[in-house]
Amino acid sequence: MKRLFFALFATLLLSACGAEPIWAPDEAVAKARYEHVGPTSVTLYTVLSTRSGAGAHAGLLINGSERVLFDPAGTWRHPKLPERNDVHFGISPKMVDFYIDYHARETYDVVEQTIMVSPEVADLIMARAKAYGAVPKANCTIAISRVLDGVPGFEILPMTWFPKRMMEGFADLPGVQTRRVTDDDADENHGVLLVQAGDARLQ
Repeated sequence: MKRLFFALFATLLLSACGAEPIWAPDEAVAKARYEHVGPTSVTLYTVLSTRSGAGAHAGLLINGSERVLFDPAGTWRHPKLPERNDVHFGISPKMVDFYIDYHARETYDVVEQTIMVSPEVADLIMARAKAYGAVPKANCTIAISRVLDGVPGFEILPMTWFPKRMMEGFADLPGVQTRRVTDDDADENHGVLLVQAGDARLQ
């Protein structure tokens, strides 16, 4: 009986630690490709509780040869954007606004921290994010930590599981630009998702 219990426990543990792979076809990814005008950059988004100040989630916007969003273990989706294992393609300014609006509400603020990088560094980070694979729940910040680990200009960042700790590390990067987004929308987000789904324009 004891062996059966441990076998069942191990099975449940493994299923809880797994992540479901998503792999959009090549045609969809190519069609959605978006190249953003402006300097190459990396932006960390941190979702903070307005009640406790604790970090709830983190995502990474990468603007290099194209602009993608690495949203590890995230719940945000847009029906017209292809995704490959937590990397979302076709991230136009409108999609960035959707992403922020999805998270910012009466119980959560979003902190946006942007740092300019060289095209080579941006594409290195992008390649690492694309190669990382599907991220299990509660692993958002450690996934970002591993993607940025050892990248030139990001050496001082901590290897951490905690969104707020990563945000504090980003604050120490030279030249970082920060803004905090607040929103008094109700905690329910279905309204914005319906608006997204009904909007045929991606930009």
